[in-house]
Amino acid sequence: MTETGVLVLAATPIGDPRDAAPRLASELEAADVIAAEDTRRLRRLCSALDVSPRGSVVSYHEHNEASRTPDLVERLREGARVLVVTDAGMPSVSDPGYRLVSAAVGIDARVTCVPGPSAVLMALAVSGLPVDRFCFEGFLPRKGGERLRALTALRDEKRTMVFFEAPHRIAQSLAAMESVFGGDRRAAVCRELTKTYEEVRRGTLVDLVAWADDGVKGEITVVVAGAVVEVGDVESQLTGILDRVAAGERLKDVCSDVASATGLSKKALYDAALAAQKP
Repeated sequence: MTETGVLVLAATPIGDPRDAAPRLASELEAADVIAAEDTRRLRRLCSALDVSPRGSVVSYHEHNEASRTPDLVERLREGARVLVVTDAGMPSVSDPGYRLVSAAVGIDARVTCVPGPSAVLMALAVSGLPVDRFCFEGFLPRKGGERLRALTALRDEKRTMVFFEAPHRIAQSLAAMESVFGGDRRAAVCRELTKTYEEVRRGTLVDLVAWADDGVKGEITVVVAGAVVEVGDVESQLTGILDRVAAGERLKDVCSDVASATGLSKKALYDAALAAQKP
């Protein structure tokens, strides 16, 4: 019985070919099949890395992903080593790959990856915004109404948000963000990361909307600060705390819940509640 093959997702440089992981070259040489989002870009990458693939090369992009996946799964069944590369970054992250990964898992094929460059992580790192918690939202909808609805659903998102955007839509997207999130929300527009004309613009959404009106070129990643948690003062929470205690809850438990929800000090809430209970 033939052993099932291996599916390898390989991150490719987002600009500078020198960022390619050393393993990428060896995987390109070893693969039985290379599924590339753009075969011409793959040839340029191989030239930059001085690599000559020995396996077959097939196109694998958003327009043929559904029809080509069964063929690649069959190659995996036959024991092939199938390598997936996209134009930049990690396959399946806003790029082709997810459908094939899901199918490979379904036949118990091994799935691994070659880690490497990431526009999402690089943009977060250079944005100057909080990076302890974040979410990746990919591309916003193209149509204005759908874009506004998507952003409205994120209005209260407290994590830093990362978006991809096309240069011809960046001005409209930033304006929509300003209308939904507010003009004083901090953000960063990261353009042409790792390339010759790399640029990072930081400021409020008002600032960035004005900047984008002049036109923006290149590959763009937008990082937007999360919503600010509205924290009330201790006194404003006392009535609710005392009502819950009167209803039978333990004071320590209530204070812990309120502290988690508001960001206030649990000790300060507890001390204030004790003081309020004294005759």
